[in-house]
Amino acid sequence: MFPQFAALILRRVAIAFLCCTLGLWAFVLIAAWSVAYAQVPQQAQQHRALLVRTAHAAWGLDAPVAVFAAQVHQESGWRPDAVSHVGAQGLAQFMPATTRWIAGLHPELAAQQPFSPAWALRALVTYDRWLFDRAPARYTPRDRMHVALRAYNGGLGHWQQEAAATGAARPTAAEVDAACGKARRAAVHCRENLHYPRRILIELQPRYAAWGPGL
Repeated sequence: MFPQFAALILRRVAIAFLCCTLGLWAFVLIAAWSVAYAQVPQQAQQHRALLVRTAHAAWGLDAPVAVFAAQVHQESGWRPDAVSHVGAQGLAQFMPATTRWIAGLHPELAAQQPFSPAWALRALVTYDRWLFDRAPARYTPRDRMHVALRAYNGGLGHWQQEAAATGAARPTAAEVDAACGKARRAAVHCRENLHYPRRILIELQPRYAAWGPGL
């Protein structure tokens, strides 16, 4: 009788332990999801559908939406009226000269409205596409986006000069990164320029995984 009673007690203890363990894991997962979701600014949600449509129009259905969302997060924190200390404007933080230049790149951008969310998001994905297409085709899509983001932040010409400064006929993206500051770009600006794509692709992109594909 006693062995049966002891076995019953042990089974109940095991079940209780299992339930507690599962409950704890469920709590941890929910908490982790809540923290990740909270890291996406509330105002981002109102622009989500617009960004997805705009990205698909410019890049196709496999557009790296999560990358673009992370980039807007980095640029303006999803504030359409943002103005930086150097004069960059809107969600995409375009400088006035860049706004004028990209207005001739696509008919939808001719209005030059950096404070309009629709214009800014179209400009951002269009400019990213233009820069991505000029990154070496031999690179992986992620490395090409890395190049595009560096160019968005600090100029494509600087990246191309640094690629030449490596002395390699076919330098890798990592080799060009290592050559930052060895051409026209002042070395003092390298930390910010190199951090920009890493911040977007590594730190911020996972927060927007539910929005669409990433790289």
